[in-house]
Amino acid sequence: MDFIDSIPPLVINIVKVAYVFAMLAIVFVVMLENRSPLKTIPWMLVLLFVPVLGVVFFVFFGQNLRKEKIIRRKGLKNHDLVREIAHSQSSKLAEGNMDDMSMVANNKKLIQLFLNNSSSILTIGNQVDVLNNGEATFACILDALKNARQSIHLQYYIFDEDEIGNQILDILKEKASKGVEVRMIVDDVGSWELKRPFFKSLQRYGIEIYSFLTVRFPSLTSKVNYRNHRKIVVVDGEIGFLGGLNVADRYIKGNPVYGIWRDMHLRITGDAVNALQSVFFIDWYFVSQKDIADPKYFPPKNPIGDKAVQIVTSGPDSDWPGIMMGYYQAIANARKYVYITTPYFMPGESVLMALKASAMSGVDVRILIPEKSDAYFTALCTKSYIKEMLITGVKFYFYQPGFLHSKMMVVDDELCTIGTTNMDFRSFEQNYEVNAFIFDEEKSIEVKGYFLEDQKQSRCINLDEWKKRPRWQKAKESFARLFSPLL
Repeated sequence: MDFIDSIPPLVINIVKVAYVFAMLAIVFVVMLENRSPLKTIPWMLVLLFVPVLGVVFFVFFGQNLRKEKIIRRKGLKNHDLVREIAHSQSSKLAEGNMDDMSMVANNKKLIQLFLNNSSSILTIGNQVDVLNNGEATFACILDALKNARQSIHLQYYIFDEDEIGNQILDILKEKASKGVEVRMIVDDVGSWELKRPFFKSLQRYGIEIYSFLTVRFPSLTSKVNYRNHRKIVVVDGEIGFLGGLNVADRYIKGNPVYGIWRDMHLRITGDAVNALQSVFFIDWYFVSQKDIADPKYFPPKNPIGDKAVQIVTSGPDSDWPGIMMGYYQAIANARKYVYITTPYFMPGESVLMALKASAMSGVDVRILIPEKSDAYFTALCTKSYIKEMLITGVKFYFYQPGFLHSKMMVVDDELCTIGTTNMDFRSFEQNYEVNAFIFDEEKSIEVKGYFLEDQKQSRCINLDEWKKRPRWQKAKESFARLFSPLL
């Protein structure tokens, strides 16, 4: 207090005026960006009711880089080629030239949407294996890495230097020393604990590795807000992996606090791997400024299965929130059922309304979320949506054995999707995400079976019980929901 009292009143008044002008300038910038009112109002509340810290919070988390990223993506060889193919497929689909495949015909609108909003090429003749837990996932990934002959490309949000992480690193070092090209991307925030010696040790073996959007000062600010949440492995351009699992022991051994760490992943072979490879190379350009489009990384493939797959991406480098729009379209077009597994549920008004409308029209809508969450404030937000959903007929289940981290949706035994996208604002609109949308009855029924197995280990939420919860609990959830667009 003595220090504050010693400051001349004129200086204090100047600081106050400067702060007010800074706050008004930020409010003006937010308004000019024409953001959704659902996002603008929470920022107004933060700025008004959390003095000083509100401005700091906005500088770090609130800036919008979407336009800059769109400009940076254009002109890339992979991106331009994919756009050309997608445009050609879109024309063929509109003309009815692909209607001979039943699953394509049944999902024509959704496939067309992905071709137009994210240039997601439809690939035919793929084999898709659902890896239903950590043991199966890492057994397949390790096997693929050990048998790599030419190239290994890995991209992860979280990469831990633990038992499974070191197993992978040992293989990468061995392969690189034998001439296999190894490229690796880790998100700078998700893999924050990886320090410079980690990168140097891999580079000594000839492994190229970069952090995605580093957040060291002075370039911190809004880069914290746009994280690369993708998990991709591509081996020799022939085998691809994507899904919800990061590299960490908890995905195999569980966690002492939360119990088992439940998640799902995919192993894909066929033309869809080329699409996944393109996603990696577009991100590789961002981190390395190397535009790679050599045909050797996209080897021609004979059909080895019968699965139709679209690899769909979204993020601040895309013109549209492609995956969110896909979820909306699939839910709105459902006739029988929609089953969703997600660790966080803050879907935004459009998807929220699609779920409600489907349930009220007689579609069996079920949503599986974890009872135990790794994010306290996000869990409060999730719970704030449950009552209004239950009223419309949506069924909610709390998974009991541990933390449910799977990101999955299956609709009408016709399509299913597994990937990195959580059902929340951040995944839908801010993070770099990737999902595989699979148009196949057999695979959809398989994924539905996994959902029903998890449902058996879950607690169904009863509307009357939910209403009787303590008022203070409901108040906390309602308060948290005010700021859900910022999470």
